[in-house]
Amino acid sequence: MQRDCLIVGLGYVGLPIAVRAAEVGHRVTGVDVMPDKVNAINGGCSHVEDVSNERLAAVIRSGALTARIANGTKTPFTIALITVPTPVDHLKKPDLTYIIKAAEYIAVNMDGGETVVLESTTYPGTTEDIVAKVIRDVTGMEPGKDYLLGYSPERINPGDTVHTFERIPKIVSGVGPDALKDIQGFYDTLVDITVPVSSPRAAELAKVFENTFAQVNIALVNELALVCSDLGLDVDEVLDAAVTKGHAIMRFRPGPGVGGHCIAVDPLYLTWMRREHHGKAFKFAELADEINRSMPEHVVSRVRTLLLQRKIRLWESRIMILGVAYKPGVADTRESPALDVVRLLRDAGATVQVFDPHVHTADDAERAAKEAGSHDIVVITTNHPEFDYELIREGALQILDTRNCYPQDTAKVSKL
Repeated sequence: MQRDCLIVGLGYVGLPIAVRAAEVGHRVTGVDVMPDKVNAINGGCSHVEDVSNERLAAVIRSGALTARIANGTKTPFTIALITVPTPVDHLKKPDLTYIIKAAEYIAVNMDGGETVVLESTTYPGTTEDIVAKVIRDVTGMEPGKDYLLGYSPERINPGDTVHTFERIPKIVSGVGPDALKDIQGFYDTLVDITVPVSSPRAAELAKVFENTFAQVNIALVNELALVCSDLGLDVDEVLDAAVTKGHAIMRFRPGPGVGGHCIAVDPLYLTWMRREHHGKAFKFAELADEINRSMPEHVVSRVRTLLLQRKIRLWESRIMILGVAYKPGVADTRESPALDVVRLLRDAGATVQVFDPHVHTADDAERAAKEAGSHDIVVITTNHPEFDYELIREGALQILDTRNCYPQDTAKVSKL
């Protein structure tokens, strides 16, 4: 059944969903607070790697998708999705400002009988305690009585051409059976598999646990990398050997830290909720955050040690950084540990030049290969596929590979 879909927030989550919904036959209005973004979308220009300009332009031309500025213009809808950021403040406390603003915008457009779904990652209770309250304060409406309310956490993995939005199973939930049925029916038109759970709280916790699981396991292998460094062992050799067991172990690789909005931020929502609401710690998540946030300092320490072996002081050095996006194949620098590496190196007095074909210009990959030899050391912090790693190795004087781009015992290459 065709729906009039309102999507609030047209970023890395909202735009792919908006395009997918338009492609399968829904009438979609996407709203955002950034005029330049809205104008670009209406012009068929995508700012998200997962949505090509061709796909976007096709649904814009057909009229199935329209973008507009979030203002006082009335926007009728039958289902609305909230796909806005959920950052943390300087005290690592959840900042729900964007969710609240989005819920207020939706509320003033409601007449009754609509469905509202929160997609933004957050702590358990947000849908029923925050979104429902905002709508109640604005309209007087109650979920399950006057409208339908639910939670379906985004699981978009930017830059992943295999696990695309429609292929990743979608968790769905609702406040009451009617909401769950309606929400599941909508997402069944967008994705291959939907996974219903009993309540929004269960769905909210499942999502934040997914990213906490990754955070903890990445921290574990990052700490293993420190142990291996002290023992003079290759961490990738140890991990490659361990994973041959085939069960009871998953393959995570060490790196300069964790980035992006999900793994770096989402577990903090759970640790905050645990302390704020229950007065207890979520020790694994807190320790994992501590370990992963310390990795940029370890990278800088390794750079300093490697340079001193060649009698080069850090503050006298020229350093090439390959990649500042938080993961390969995307331009997203949110929470990227590479940015901390760059800052720490510059604070120490080093001359740092950054090459990233996604964040900067496409010719950065070619320039990196040509200019590698003019730097004292090349540090790989994001393993973009565009880099010619063999050509870079041939020209480089020394390489610190934090992303396992080279086999062990490769000449001129050191690991974490």
